[in-house]
Amino acid sequence: MINRRNFIRTSAVTGAGISFSTSLMAQRKSKGLRVGIIGLDTSHSIAFTKALNDPKAGDTFGGYQVVAAYPKGSLDIESSVKRIDGYIQEVRKFGVEVVDSIDTLLTKTDVILLETNDGRRHLEQAIPVLKAGKRMFIDKPIAARLSDAMAIFDAARHYQVPVFSASSLRYIKGMDGIKKGEAGKVLGAETYSPCHIEKTHPDLVWYGIHGVETLFTAMGAGCQTVVRITTPDTDVAVGTWDDGRIGSFRGLRGKKAGYGGTVFGEKAIVTLGSYNGYNPLLSGIVHFFRTGEIPVPEEETLEIMAFMEAADLSKKKGGIPVSMKEVMEKAQKESKKTLKI
Repeated sequence: MINRRNFIRTSAVTGAGISFSTSLMAQRKSKGLRVGIIGLDTSHSIAFTKALNDPKAGDTFGGYQVVAAYPKGSLDIESSVKRIDGYIQEVRKFGVEVVDSIDTLLTKTDVILLETNDGRRHLEQAIPVLKAGKRMFIDKPIAARLSDAMAIFDAARHYQVPVFSASSLRYIKGMDGIKKGEAGKVLGAETYSPCHIEKTHPDLVWYGIHGVETLFTAMGAGCQTVVRITTPDTDVAVGTWDDGRIGSFRGLRGKKAGYGGTVFGEKAIVTLGSYNGYNPLLSGIVHFFRTGEIPVPEEETLEIMAFMEAADLSKKKGGIPVSMKEVMEKAQKESKKTLKI
């Protein structure tokens, strides 16, 4: 339990080379622009806070700033839990109030960044936010299971509150041109990313999701079957789309890893660049907060989850093709049992 007496916010906070004046703190209380964070167990929480609360940001992020955070994210993933105390101190340097419950957080904020590193907790933490009618971005993965992801979207429809999820690798360098059609119709793609495994999550969901999301950003929805080949250092998951296109993801667990890929277009073959930082994603989040327009379709987010679950099933079955439709139908049945609103 976090001591309430520690939740004291001063009118001027100085730390990490940034000084918050009284006028700036007042500005950060502007209704409609107050951002709350759930989960201080990931570096994303710190990165987003630094970007949004930087006095030099000007109008870059539309005036949205983090004003409060609920720290409890992962409960039993050691690599995440051990970060929480340090990250509490970090966000306080940026004038963020740390609160002891999601209910309290919702009284102090207008929009939410659900950053908990543990996807297993996302559904339970998302429901009170949706009930409160607050727009919410859910960091990757949207959930640890496809059925939970479906339940989140069903709840969002029930409460009529828009929600979306994305990896920052959706905005990898070179992807803008692909989305604008500069390479013509995308005929196929190969992407790669680190793919560390966490025993509490399906293999690709914990970290391979970055490269899988890059793949779907290029290819779009419509994957029908998935085949996976796996070794201790590498995963390769190959999807066949409904129009005959093929897309593949390579997950890296060796000493040398990175992010990237190749997109095969009608007009050009494009090599995707390196990681492009958090700001492109954050700009998309702010646009969503302001307008309610969802930048990533629900269908695509659910297919990303289904692709990873199908890859796991293919591994268990010795590398045979697994139907995305069957994975989706099974998850839909589970989702209806899970969601109680």
